[in-house]
Amino acid sequence: MTGFVGSLISFIVAISVLVAIHEFGHFWVARKLGVKVLRFSIGFGMPLYKKVFGKDQTEFTISAIPLGGYVKMLDEREAPVAEEDLSRTFNRQALWKRSAILFAGPAFNFLFAIFAYWVVFVLGVPGMKPVVGDIEPDSIAAQSGLQTGDELLMVADKAVQTWEMTSLVMLESVLDRRQIEIMVRDTAGQQKSVPMDFQAADDVLDKGGLLHNLGITPARPTVPAIIDKTVAGGAAESAGLQSGDEIMEANGEPISHWFEWVDVVRNHPQQTMTIRLKRADDILSLSITPDAVDEEEGAVGRIGAYVRPPTQDDNPYRVIVRYNPASAFSNALTKTWDMSVLTLQSLWGMLTGRASIENISGPISIAQYAGYSAQAGLSSFMKFLAIVSISLGVLNLLPVPILDGGHLLYNGIEWITGKPLSEAAQEQGFRIGILLLVMLMGIAFYNDLSRVLGSG
Repeated sequence: MTGFVGSLISFIVAISVLVAIHEFGHFWVARKLGVKVLRFSIGFGMPLYKKVFGKDQTEFTISAIPLGGYVKMLDEREAPVAEEDLSRTFNRQALWKRSAILFAGPAFNFLFAIFAYWVVFVLGVPGMKPVVGDIEPDSIAAQSGLQTGDELLMVADKAVQTWEMTSLVMLESVLDRRQIEIMVRDTAGQQKSVPMDFQAADDVLDKGGLLHNLGITPARPTVPAIIDKTVAGGAAESAGLQSGDEIMEANGEPISHWFEWVDVVRNHPQQTMTIRLKRADDILSLSITPDAVDEEEGAVGRIGAYVRPPTQDDNPYRVIVRYNPASAFSNALTKTWDMSVLTLQSLWGMLTGRASIENISGPISIAQYAGYSAQAGLSSFMKFLAIVSISLGVLNLLPVPILDGGHLLYNGIEWITGKPLSEAAQEQGFRIGILLLVMLMGIAFYNDLSRVLGSG
């Protein structure tokens, strides 16, 4: 319950902040260009908070449904306007002013992303060194010549320091369908270049994750099978496992590390096992029956227990990427641009069938990610906000009627033809836009529910 409440609160905070930034962009530029703003709303539905401010008596509201927001400007198309205010209506502004106001919302999302990434890079980004663990036989990684123990140094001429950086560069190459060179350092300390060909890699963007589909398992530290905490109502709690317990044997077979224990649990859904464990100075025997959870490969076992994480000194693969303020700003600009381009490439990949639409996330998944990142600390939460802010900026600029990009498309047509589209044509466009958004949200909710139900 605590996890759910934490995720919900983190989600509401994240969406409210990003919506407020987006709508403030519209509001600020509209005011600067002389347009009268009637209302600035965070959320939809019943107002929970209302305040009137400024010489224009603009109404600021926080509403009950935190899934969006809007800025309502004075407009003759919506209601009669007093003659003295006609010059301040949105519809009477020059085309460039209307376009600037529309573009300002997404622009502020990108500016916030730059700021968020700057904070992240100054504080430091924790990650895992891109050291190869296992390689799946006959996989793309195996065919390229990558070997266990190789540390990736450069991917497609870009230096990489973590698996996250590596995955993003690889993803760009997959979407571009090109062959790249990867510079690695092997276990003997020798550097070598290995080619990786994505030109015919048709299934690496399917469900399961890029590295997994390439056949790469990142190297992980050897973590003792020590329970950190159990999930309320889970099999581990029911069996009597406690924080600090170290699993030593399962069904008479020794357990040397946590991931070995995880494999044993996954392989015994709804099967009672006898385990021996160390608790303080005592050796105990318990029986445990893992719950069965349906996954793609079939039913697997799960007990509802977390591993005690290793300290930084015990994890040779952990790294923190940190920059000085000036370098952080430069890297924040580059990161925001790269992520914006990658978002567009991913959307295009889904439209063309190169990427699975199962990668689309809805509010349930976003809430979970918000909760995880908030628990991980300020740096992780700011990175999450940056990614979602970029997504909002890019999506709002798509030429889909009802979005900012759709309005900008109408403005472009008006600029070319010298006259605005007819109201009938605009209304038809808005209907199409609403249909597309409903379809997108339907896919996102379906994916969310599939993940939740599939994970038990």
